[in-house]
Amino acid sequence: NSLTVNLHLMMVSFYRPNAQRYKVIIEGKSFPSDYIAVVSQIREKGYDPETALIKVYPRKGEHTLLTTDIKAAIRENADELALVLIGGLQYYTGQAFEIEKIVKATREVAPNANVGIDLAHAVGNIPLQLHDWGVDFACWCTYKYLNSGPGSIGGCFVHERHANKGTEIPRFAGWWGHRKEDRFDMAETFIPTPGAFGWQLSNPPVLPLAALRASLDIFARAGMAGLRTKSISLTRYLELLLELQLPEGMCKVITPGYDRAEERGCQLSLTFFFPMEKVHSVIERESMEKIMHFSHLCSISSYCLLSNLTYSGVICDLRKPNVMRIAPCPLYNSYCDVFDFVQILKKAIEDCKDGI
Repeated sequence: NSLTVNLHLMMVSFYRPNAQRYKVIIEGKSFPSDYIAVVSQIREKGYDPETALIKVYPRKGEHTLLTTDIKAAIRENADELALVLIGGLQYYTGQAFEIEKIVKATREVAPNANVGIDLAHAVGNIPLQLHDWGVDFACWCTYKYLNSGPGSIGGCFVHERHANKGTEIPRFAGWWGHRKEDRFDMAETFIPTPGAFGWQLSNPPVLPLAALRASLDIFARAGMAGLRTKSISLTRYLELLLELQLPEGMCKVITPGYDRAEERGCQLSLTFFFPMEKVHSVIERESMEKIMHFSHLCSISSYCLLSNLTYSGVICDLRKPNVMRIAPCPLYNSYCDVFDFVQILKKAIEDCKDGI
């Protein structure tokens, strides 16, 4: 299934509101698909999103959320809380949330509430210990850091404490979720496969699976521990170059800094103090000339600026209202790639200052 389909399937099973417990906590400015899915689930179950949906925002003047504020929202709504659904890594700011602490806080004050995680920007990017953290469910796509290609199949995790409950857990079921032993008997029964496999609906597409398997084989050889070590160093190098080589006061990194490296992956989110469209147009032109060898240095797409820059070698991502996301991936980006990109960005800023 795709990410949003899996989110819906998980909420059918793990968002079971009643008159007492019906609220959902999400981070403010969550990825729009998550927000839309949650609102539709709340409405389908007969509740009003205005009262059932609790959004936690950064404090005034800040860009990232404090774990203490998320925990405070959990405590304040504990008696009415049915679900905490939060991103593993916030798509806009690049902040990696402290999932283990959030799960622990939920268990302490709202033990009947479930915790779900959207790992779209976290899987393949940061280390994950979903079982040990006690997450009830998690969903992700595979076409970002897992390199499976646009529209490819997503993934899903269900904690083992739910693995063998079978039809005790309400779900939208399909025949591919039936246990393997007698799936092809075509009987009018449904006995779910233990674990996340029991939420499968139909047989998965083979070609996208082949692309994903090829990528996962590379991840298995590289190992997440080694990739994470390089990622911390590579993103720190990018951060230092931005600080040292860009004109002072021209841009600001809103992702947690190196002193909070555990709260970020490889992505840095930059805000600029002039129209980003100008920067973007220069990057497009310069990248054609200077870095044809790039494949994915900047992960970028925008509602207002959907120009396809894949052919240029640098894939830039602009997010409203004023953020450029830069994500040097340790699996295939080098320190030279980072250096070259910063030179292009520096040139773009200089041209903007000259009034292009």
